[in-house]
Amino acid sequence: MLRTFGVEPAPASQDAPPAPVSLLSAARTLCAWRDHALRQMAAFWPPVGASDVADHADRASTQDRRFAAEAWRYDPRCELVVRHYQSYAARLRDAIDEAPADAQTKAQWQFALRQVLDALSPANCLATNPEALQLAVDSGGASLVEGMRLFLQDLAKGRVSMADEQAFEVGRNVGVTPGGVVFENALMQLIQYSPVTEKVHKRPLLIVPPCINKFYILDLQPENSFVAHAVAQGHTVFLVSWRNVSDAQGHLTWDDYLEQGVLRAIDTAREISRADRVNTLGFCVGGTLLACALAVAAARGEDKVASVTLLTTMLDFHDTGEIGLLVNEAMVAVREATIGRGGLLRGRELAHVFAALRANDLIWPYAVNSYLKGTAPPAFDLLSWNCDDTNLPGPMYCWYLRNAYLENRLRVPGGTVQCGEAVDFSRVRVPAFLYASHDDHIVPWGSAFATTRLLGGPTTFVLGASGHIAGVVNPPARRKRHHWIGKNDSSAQRWLDGAECVEGSWWPAWSEWLGQHAGPENAARRSLGSAAYAVIEPAPGRYVKEIAS
Repeated sequence: MLRTFGVEPAPASQDAPPAPVSLLSAARTLCAWRDHALRQMAAFWPPVGASDVADHADRASTQDRRFAAEAWRYDPRCELVVRHYQSYAARLRDAIDEAPADAQTKAQWQFALRQVLDALSPANCLATNPEALQLAVDSGGASLVEGMRLFLQDLAKGRVSMADEQAFEVGRNVGVTPGGVVFENALMQLIQYSPVTEKVHKRPLLIVPPCINKFYILDLQPENSFVAHAVAQGHTVFLVSWRNVSDAQGHLTWDDYLEQGVLRAIDTAREISRADRVNTLGFCVGGTLLACALAVAAARGEDKVASVTLLTTMLDFHDTGEIGLLVNEAMVAVREATIGRGGLLRGRELAHVFAALRANDLIWPYAVNSYLKGTAPPAFDLLSWNCDDTNLPGPMYCWYLRNAYLENRLRVPGGTVQCGEAVDFSRVRVPAFLYASHDDHIVPWGSAFATTRLLGGPTTFVLGASGHIAGVVNPPARRKRHHWIGKNDSSAQRWLDGAECVEGSWWPAWSEWLGQHAGPENAARRSLGSAAYAVIEPAPGRYVKEIAS
């Protein structure tokens, strides 16, 4: 099953090989497992003469959103199906936990089992989904006809639709903060945004978004745009718009992303703004690229940056969550052999992997609503962005996989050579603002916290509620969620134990921190670019509009 996701099961640990299991003991274990399962089954059935299953056993779990609707509890037959499903799922998970295997192998098989169990949920089958059945009756079958139409549409696309992808268009109603492209090369465009305040801080802010997604996650609609928020705080904002690479750029390396991307953007922003140094911000993989670029600059003796902000970024990959279950030597070796010297990792491949990590959130609810209930996906800017795939160059991707996820060499001083320099994060001595999301399944917050021990300058760590994206995109006006602020500590858990919980968005705390490093205010220049860097085209530019092939 794991091989379906391109994963080879981890070999058993040589240091602690599993104890041999005799046929007799194995048989006893299986018999005990069978007897326990039969007892659980018997407990579900009502005694003779009972008129209602609900009077005999507990209700199906309402903590599982798939079965939270009243329809699942109104019909005792559906409730019985759910309880059987939940019981068998629990027993299978327990069986893996009790298996004589190492922790990594167990975790891999738990992941594979979850994919199977998620797919086999009674909610995903028309015959066992009371909501879908009732809707079919009420609509005279129209919901089933519409569901088939939506299914055929998605079949042609090769994926389950999560949002109305026609409702949003980059440059029309997302990614609309005014500005202009002031520089471009084969890898990226650099956008400068127009000021909206009479005065702006002397030092500009350069934003480096992730290259595995489109940048407009930070510039969705005006009311939830992080870029617009930064501009409104009186910052001259520059942003890297990574190219959605095609076969022509399939040779690009990690070093190219540093030299032609981040470092080139830093130099250009300094020249246009005539500032001594710039403030920088990196998000996710963009943060990893930014930190590596700053370490390269430090090794060269350059002093071009005043501060760094890292949002949901890993530099220490000791705990990568479930993504780490999909990365091992065999998988990386196959990738290196196929695209390591040239070629592309298609965006749709990454999209499938990320969706599988949270299938109950990102696959099955949308399949059920569309195909079984005939309900078209809603118009949702964040989910529409999530469907806008981005390709990656094979050499760059393979270097990142091996040195970060597989071997965790970035955190080791001198563990990697990038752009001809031995990278040591402790040489990055500028003030750092580090943000992580508490429920992030892509960048576990404990791993993001580990950056406080790697950088050489003063660090401020803030932990927000929610997940990888929703925790970051949390504008103050919505008054949603909360965040924690605390004093530095060597342990993530001790930090959290002593941190203060603050209601609302973390953006104001970051704005206050950034203002301390932005320099004095000067009258804003209304023209973008400079004599050497004329505006090429209006923001958001054409690179972000390129569709992954």
